Amino acid sequence: MEHEQAYPPPAAPSAYPPLATPLSVIGPQYCYPQPVDLAAVRKVLTITEGNFAVTDINGNIMFKIKGKFFSIHDRRLLTDAAGNPVCTLRPKIMTVHDRWQVFRGESTEEKDLIFTVKRSSMIQLKTKLHVFLATNPKEDVCDFRVEGSWLERSCIIYSGESNTILAQAGTY
Repeated sequence: MEHEQAYPPPAAPSAYPPLATPLSVIGPQYCYPQPVDLAAVRKVLTITEGNFAVTDINGNIMFKIKGKFFSIHDRRLLTDAAGNPVCTLRPKIMTVHDRWQVFRGESTEEKDLIFTVKRSSMIQLKTKLHVFLATNPKEDVCDFRVEGSWLERSCIIYSGESNTILAQAGTY
């Protein structure tokens, strides 16, 4: 049975200290005054919508991913628990570094671009991604860095090229 959680989620104890300066990329309604432990949950392997959900530690659904893996447009829609569109993820065609673009709501128009993500190099043993906000069109230095491993089920998000951890998932 799926549980849907209203925002903000109930305060749950976390092992991580809060950030000194709050940071909002998608929108302030998804920011909380204290760290929140979340889990990405893969549903039964299917080629239909809704393969992934993000839950809190109590199993309440916070976000869902909608999209078909083998469709012509190959887009994903991130929705909140109530089904409201949060952002659209779309791969950029013909790129060397496997680049994705993320747009506000259900849009794919340049004016609604929030950020782009690309692999830091073409060949990788562990996932290393660079995230560039739309306000950083030169992309000289990434705004965020994501490093992780599917096999280890872990992920760390850093601020730019620094070692400042903004978020992490997995067992540490």
